[in-house]
Amino acid sequence: MSKTYSIITECYDILKNSVNVSLSLFKIMIPIVIAVKILQEMNLIGYLATPLSPIMKLVGLPGEMGLVWATAMINNIYSGLVVFLSLAKDSPLSAAQTTILGTMILVAHAMPVELRVVQSSGPRLIFQAIIRFVGALTIGMILNSIYGYFDLLQGPAHIILTPDSSAVHKTILMWALGEIKNLISIFCIITTLLTLMKILSKLRILSAADFLLRPLLRLMGIGPKASALTVVGLTMGLSYGGGLIIHETKSGNIDKKDVFYSLTLMGLCHSLIEDTFLLLMIGGHVSGLFWGRLIFSIVVVAILVQITKIIPENFCDKFLWSVPKNLSA
Repeated sequence: MSKTYSIITECYDILKNSVNVSLSLFKIMIPIVIAVKILQEMNLIGYLATPLSPIMKLVGLPGEMGLVWATAMINNIYSGLVVFLSLAKDSPLSAAQTTILGTMILVAHAMPVELRVVQSSGPRLIFQAIIRFVGALTIGMILNSIYGYFDLLQGPAHIILTPDSSAVHKTILMWALGEIKNLISIFCIITTLLTLMKILSKLRILSAADFLLRPLLRLMGIGPKASALTVVGLTMGLSYGGGLIIHETKSGNIDKKDVFYSLTLMGLCHSLIEDTFLLLMIGGHVSGLFWGRLIFSIVVVAILVQITKIIPENFCDKFLWSVPKNLSA
């Protein structure tokens, strides 16, 4: 009886969290869906994406995909996903292109919220914003070169989550019903991902990830007190682990350099499980979304550790990191 009650309680908690997360996301998504529809009806998407077209072309993507990335950077991955689904029918991508776009989104998304979390913990906001934006472009160009040179993933992307085609180019009512189905699908995905995270936690797979990653983090120069913090961000994400990150770093028990290295790594690469699964559902490939992002982030931070050892301390204090303010402040 107690086991049954425990299962029911867990299911209720997952459902409650799914509803709360979805409602918060839909407050952002619904206006975006409407705005994208208006832009499509007025044929303004191309004009809006024009300033981003040169950047998208650098990574082998059509210019209008800049709107997807911009939306994800300003809001979050889910908002970018809604815009992507709205545009994918008119701008179909290959699996390689979807992987490139997805990886760039994973490196640079939800910037206002996540950068504020990082800044509250000590690292300078401007540097973190630059390294994530430039990092996203850099890994996009690297993946584009690799996939193009070796002729990999050139077939069409297999999108699991798709808009309802019956609502396109028909009545506004049918379009609205199709978008509602889309939002319901996203709610189902959120519920599935939260359930998966709960199962992985119960099976101690997340603990195994902690065990495997800590030696690597130590080799990179990230101290043991910061390694646990880093693993939380890598697996759970900056947003989910935001409270813990701010609390632990402001406690003063972790060196400001370790905080900087840790949060820079987390900024470039976090939510390795949840976000990777989400982008796989729009046709991305694990080679870029998971392995490419992880390897790229480790290399960048390892180089950054070596660079900060030879540049003046006062320069680092001014442009890279600072001592976080006391929690009571």
